Amino acid sequence: MKNVPEKKTILVTGGAGYIGSHTVRALLDQGFEVVVLDNLVYGHRRFVPRGTKFVKADLKDKRKLDSVFKKHQISAAIHFAAYTYVGESMKNPSKYFNNNISNTLNLLDAMVSNSVKHIVFSSSCAVYGIPTVVPITEREKRDPINPYGFTKLVVERMLDAYDIAYGTKSVSLRYFNAAGADSKGKVGEWHEPETHAIPLIFKAISDPGYTFSVFGNDYPTKDGSCIRDYIHVSDLADAHVKALIHLLNGGATERLNLGTGVGVSVFELIKSAEQASGGRVKFTVSPRREGDPSMLVADASMANSVLNWGATRTIDDIMRDAWNWHCKLNKIKA
Repeated sequence: MKNVPEKKTILVTGGAGYIGSHTVRALLDQGFEVVVLDNLVYGHRRFVPRGTKFVKADLKDKRKLDSVFKKHQISAAIHFAAYTYVGESMKNPSKYFNNNISNTLNLLDAMVSNSVKHIVFSSSCAVYGIPTVVPITEREKRDPINPYGFTKLVVERMLDAYDIAYGTKSVSLRYFNAAGADSKGKVGEWHEPETHAIPLIFKAISDPGYTFSVFGNDYPTKDGSCIRDYIHVSDLADAHVKALIHLLNGGATERLNLGTGVGVSVFELIKSAEQASGGRVKFTVSPRREGDPSMLVADASMANSVLNWGATRTIDDIMRDAWNWHCKLNKIKA
């Protein structure tokens, strides 16, 4: 990883959230100054490391946003602040268009006004929709099937336009299933409501009243359940830092997949959770969810080539760290 020639201050929007908070810690480890901007709708103030500059604000507040850039002399931004519930986006697309698109436009305009030329964008594999080829490369057609994925695609296209018009360079990181937790147990998954598979699987172990639902066991996969590419959140954080340094060192705008290239089925996920915890997962098989592809696995070779990045943590690492975090969050003796 090349060194940035001087200390830079990075604005991290949504830095009190799950992936954002891990990235903040990775930035601090690399010697960056960090300003976290978060409205705390889904983020957690305690996830922001002590001593880190924190601004409670919403990106729709243009005046506040501009003042943050001026006061802290921001050099670049990493943009996580977005709503991410696919089901909710189907029921309330207006909420997603306003927050994920309009508020991102406010951020980009503030960057232009303050001559900030670099941004790393938290995108998603949801921009692809139902893939035609697996593993998925960046050449796959982008055809999102829900408003959430659509908002990510719109922002990517906005970034292309801002590059052409204003010279704003960006790296959009399209990642697959973020999972796991900080190995030291300082931050991890804490969503309200929780919809991600791994925390819910662990809940089915620790909560006598909860049963995990496996949505479909008749897919054309090795055991009939969906297969996904689970990537450790700390590997994602490392990729964001490398993408930032790529830009600060003069790198071009890029769109990159982040994943392990290894697919894990839901039933394999359950088995790994039981091994990590020593417990038993209570589950039932429910009908398939509409729109769920049978397999989503990333080809991340481009990220390796451009950023010299690759996932280093396995599904066992993910489950170990996630179980430790689950126990800490819920005050369970591991």
